[in-house]
Amino acid sequence: MWTPDSERYQRIEYRRCGISGVLLPALSLGLWHNFSEQDDQREIQKMLHYAIDHGVVHLDLANNYGPPPGSAEKTLGKYLSGDFFNLRDELFITTKAGWDMWDGPYGNWGSRKHLISSLDQSLKRMQLDYVDLYYHHRPDPNTPLEETMGALRDIVAQGKSLYVGISAYSVDETEKAIHMASEMGFSILAHQMSYSMLNREPDNGLFDMLQTHGVGSVAFAPLFQGVLSGKYLGGIPQDSRASRDTGNLQAAWITEDIQKKVSQLHSLAEQRGEPLAQMALAWILQGKPTTTLLGVRTLEQLKNNLNALNSAPFSQEEIDLINTITLS
Repeated sequence: MWTPDSERYQRIEYRRCGISGVLLPALSLGLWHNFSEQDDQREIQKMLHYAIDHGVVHLDLANNYGPPPGSAEKTLGKYLSGDFFNLRDELFITTKAGWDMWDGPYGNWGSRKHLISSLDQSLKRMQLDYVDLYYHHRPDPNTPLEETMGALRDIVAQGKSLYVGISAYSVDETEKAIHMASEMGFSILAHQMSYSMLNREPDNGLFDMLQTHGVGSVAFAPLFQGVLSGKYLGGIPQDSRASRDTGNLQAAWITEDIQKKVSQLHSLAEQRGEPLAQMALAWILQGKPTTTLLGVRTLEQLKNNLNALNSAPFSQEEIDLINTITLS
């Protein structure tokens, strides 16, 4: 029977999430892809065990993660009632709602009906009484913000989630949500946003605004959907995500400009003596996010990603070069 490593909490840095009492590991594990009932269950077990053994106690999901939707939560639920049965209080489990989950008018967006119903379903799938953090997954242009924020407030009051957050909100939308939550008597713990060397949008005011209001930041897609792994330097591999007709990464998105930037970043990584993916993660670790979500398919990828914790600090010359490459 697996027993977690007794030195796991000495293997990673923990960072305060905003001005709250919550500490999150610098790198966290996202279960967006590769943790469904269709994936290699033995590999999933090895990845989860390795993550916990290295202090990665923050596990991030959403209602529709799979495929099929919901299966990632079911997979984690098996471990929460099995190998992780005695570890619930040591884990920080997050989930979300707001994207397509079930048919009909209540299966997505930000209504009170959707947010509360979806969380009830998620808790059943994960075999939990509560989650640690529940996000509204995207802003809803057709539902009053008062309704969405009121639902998040009541979810905390009901004990179904200890904290609440938002994801993919713009700077203005985020500031409105933070102020409205404060007026309603609760707070937003964290904002989850896409952020990488190739996607610097949160640098345009979002990070500064979150810091001003004491809200944490959780970065996802730190490798730009795998582009910063370097796998596309020589073209589109046949078995890669970008080679598929559908999915979250399309070949058309890997433009000549993107490939040029990745090639230049790859040269810098070689000079530093580390893989491009490791350098891309190390760059984020030296930046503003509270924690960064790792999206991995194999144990080997997880090990390589966690090596970023041991990367050498960036010199000012290296930072300037990265900015020149990525902001041009």
